[in-house]
Amino acid sequence: MSGMAEKDASRWVYQQPWPARKMTAPPPTMAASPLPPPDPQFVLRGTQSAVHALHFFGGARGQERPLLLSGSLSGLVHIWSLQTRRAVATLDGHGGQCVTWLQTLPQGHQLLSQGRDLKLRLWDLAEGRNAVVDSVPLESLGFCRSSVLARGQERWMLAVPGRGSEEVQILEMPSKTSVCTLKPEADAKPGMPMCLELWQADSSPRPLLLAGYEDGSVALWDVSERKVCSRVACHTEPVMGFDFDSQKARGVSGSAEKALAVWSLDEQQALQVCGTHELTNPGIADVKIRPDRKILATAGWDHRVRVFHWRTMKPLAVLSFHSATVHCVAFATDGLLAAGSGDQRISIWSLYPICRDASTPLLGHAEGGEVGAHALA
Repeated sequence: MSGMAEKDASRWVYQQPWPARKMTAPPPTMAASPLPPPDPQFVLRGTQSAVHALHFFGGARGQERPLLLSGSLSGLVHIWSLQTRRAVATLDGHGGQCVTWLQTLPQGHQLLSQGRDLKLRLWDLAEGRNAVVDSVPLESLGFCRSSVLARGQERWMLAVPGRGSEEVQILEMPSKTSVCTLKPEADAKPGMPMCLELWQADSSPRPLLLAGYEDGSVALWDVSERKVCSRVACHTEPVMGFDFDSQKARGVSGSAEKALAVWSLDEQQALQVCGTHELTNPGIADVKIRPDRKILATAGWDHRVRVFHWRTMKPLAVLSFHSATVHCVAFATDGLLAAGSGDQRISIWSLYPICRDASTPLLGHAEGGEVGAHALA
């Protein structure tokens, strides 16, 4: 059964507090009898090996439920219908090697899959097709997930781990033209890149890259200048996963240690750690912020998914359904949460559903196993 957020099991350590904000007391019913998180809405089975990558696509207009993509240790990509709760297609393009990353392109019908076979495959999924239409050779066997940045409907930038152990290669796609190779400063020894995120600030067209490294640091790169703008030590162990909120200029990262780090980016492009959140058990495999920027979820080595309020980092729930390491989490645009585990199962959750009418607070269990939040702001 799922449990409530662990009381006194974790604490938030502020290093640079945000401005004080007047808080209102919760309703008496909420304070007196808080409801535990529900069981999963449903569970997807049939991957036949550990699940290492998840990605939702479609359903953005709310006309139908999105599809869910999963990548497995056995090298297969499954496409799941959340209406029938069954796999509607299986893609086999990585020679039995683990699939570590999945991402659809802006067109919607093209999929990128990254595997431990040193291949990044481009799939055409239009009109029920499931054909590999292109491939990018990779030169690093690590578990670093790639990243894409749309440059229009037909062009996109791709960041992948480079040939050198500390390098990141930037490609212009679909031409596969090399843009640059990002190499750390001569006096820096960050180790291998562990996770990447290409992004673009609203105020500038210049592409930027956030990279988490083996030494526990996070660096901001100016891709055009091929230089590090800022680097900050977030962890004492390798950064296993992070996510970045470009609107708030804040990010959160997890590692092999017993803490999450929250960090920010100022107007001078300087990274700084805002605080750390201590956890009960070590090991975070993945971190995702929900698209509405209200909550975030972490995938734990201790088989648990933890849910936090993004602004305050208040623990909201601990989901203890899985019986092996949770390797990945993903949010859909409608707020659904998926978690993939070494137990070969994918759990689907509806927690604190996105409120379409801000005047109607969501509180308690709703039809379909949802849990709501009072004034998630």
